[in-house]
Amino acid sequence: MIRVLVVDDDKVVAEAHRQYVERVAGFTVAGVVHTGADALRFCEREPVDVVLLDFYLPDTHGLTVCRALRAGGLAVDVIAVTSARDLAVVRTAVSVGVVQYLLKPFTFASLRDKLEGYARFRERAEGAGEVSGQADVDGLLAALRPAGQAPLPKGMSAPTLEAITEVLAEAPPDGLSAAAAASLTGVSRVTARRYLEYLADNGMALRRPTYGQVGRPEVRFYPVTH
Repeated sequence: MIRVLVVDDDKVVAEAHRQYVERVAGFTVAGVVHTGADALRFCEREPVDVVLLDFYLPDTHGLTVCRALRAGGLAVDVIAVTSARDLAVVRTAVSVGVVQYLLKPFTFASLRDKLEGYARFRERAEGAGEVSGQADVDGLLAALRPAGQAPLPKGMSAPTLEAITEVLAEAPPDGLSAAAAASLTGVSRVTARRYLEYLADNGMALRRPTYGQVGRPEVRFYPVTH
C-alpha cells in the first residue's frame, strides 16, 4: 500500500481528501494534519510515501515544506493540491520535486488519475540498475500523466461547466443559488442547478440548505477555496 499524508488547513477539505484517497485501490491514509510543522514532524516519525499537500497553510507555505523535506533527506514525494495558479509557484514546485500538481477545486476522478499515475510511476521506478535507453526514461515519466480525461455526464458540456465554475468562484459570502447562476451565465435555472449539483457531488463545491420563513429550503452553493 502507498502511504499518503493529507495536509490541508481546512478540516472539512482535509476529510474530503482523506475519503478520496481511501477510495483509490493501493493507497492508504497514513495521517491527516493541518499545518506545515505538523506535516514535517509526521514525516520524520512515521513512514510516508507521498504527501498530498495544500500550499496555503496557516504557519508556512507548502513550498517551504517541500524544501524542508528535501533538506531533511526525507524520501517523500509530494503531490500539490492547491488553488495557487501563479506560474512562478508552479515552476518552483517542479524545482523542489513536486511530482504532480492538482488545482483546486477538483473532482474525485481528477485526484484518482493523479494517484494512479503516481502508482504507475513508482511501480516502474522500483528496483536498482539502469534504464536500457531513452524509451525507458520517457515511459517512466509518461506514467505520471493521466491516461485520459474522465468524460462529463451525458448532456453536459465543458464550456458550460467552466462558466458555472467561474461564477461559483465569485460567489458572495451567502453563496450562489441556481437562479443566480442561471442569470449570470445565460443558461436555464434547471441547467445551472444540474451543473452546480455536479460540482458539489465531485467535491468542487459545498452545498448548504438555507431555511426561510415558508416553504422548502433554498439550496445555495459555495466554492471550495482552501
